[in-house]
Amino acid sequence: MFEILFLGTSASAPSANRGLTAQIVSHNEYRFLVDCGEGTQRQILQSGIGFKRLTRALITHGHLDHILGLGGLLSTFLRWEAMEEFDIYASRSTLERIRTLLFDVVLRGKQPPMPARLVEIKPGVVFEAVDFTVTAFPVSHGRAESLGYVFEEKARRPFLSEKADALGVPFGPERRELVAGRSITLADGKRIHPDDVLGGWQKGSKLVIVGDTGKTDNLIEVCKDADAVVIESTYLDEEAEMAEQFSHLTARMGAELAVQAGVKKLILTHISRRYRGKEVLAEAQSVFPNTVVARDFDTFQIKKEQQ
Repeated sequence: MFEILFLGTSASAPSANRGLTAQIVSHNEYRFLVDCGEGTQRQILQSGIGFKRLTRALITHGHLDHILGLGGLLSTFLRWEAMEEFDIYASRSTLERIRTLLFDVVLRGKQPPMPARLVEIKPGVVFEAVDFTVTAFPVSHGRAESLGYVFEEKARRPFLSEKADALGVPFGPERRELVAGRSITLADGKRIHPDDVLGGWQKGSKLVIVGDTGKTDNLIEVCKDADAVVIESTYLDEEAEMAEQFSHLTARMGAELAVQAGVKKLILTHISRRYRGKEVLAEAQSVFPNTVVARDFDTFQIKKEQQ
């Protein structure tokens, strides 16, 4: 299961009720900051989630409303927070802007208070843990070198306790060995194999964060069967020409993608100050009912639906 906390949900400029784009995705002990708009450090404090274990940032692209908060965040780390490390993952052109912001403007020759690494990434797996991966994919957003991110749990075989009980497998390391795919021998000499106590393979949960984009036809495959897709909704359909001009989406376009890709849940963000959330929601839900419009500090748990 993944959990996503929205720290900022406004487009381009903050509003009275919405900060600039930033989210935290959590999975067990891992936490990822996805984008870091101006004021993100305050939103982190306001949310109560704190900075602990927030050692990785994934940036979708280099527009200022998605990166300016990194300067304030590093300033906070300099003065108040003890961080062991901080890695920023992004495309080459995005990292160039981030490097200027952090090292030329904030640090100005000083050393960061912890190892701060700028990690250039390209489409493909950018992070792998024992039970999940983070994969970057290309996104079309004007001339920006943009990336989206797929958080996906690895397929697993559930442990069937009733079968293990029937076979006399004791609780403890023996069961851990079987879950890990290794055979064991019981005290009476009986050999137990993983296939004896494990069910069929089950896909894990899948969360897709697209970021800003001006088109969706190239996203259908990457979003296919996702348990949740987070995508921008800067415009309504009545201003579709303006959306195309600035390489953004309308709420309807995001909803149509959800239908085409067989998405379970659609979460819209990057909301313009010109609209009310209920207007955006109504347009999207007319196409894809299981849509929500994220607000600052909303939290969603993303897990695979039971079959």
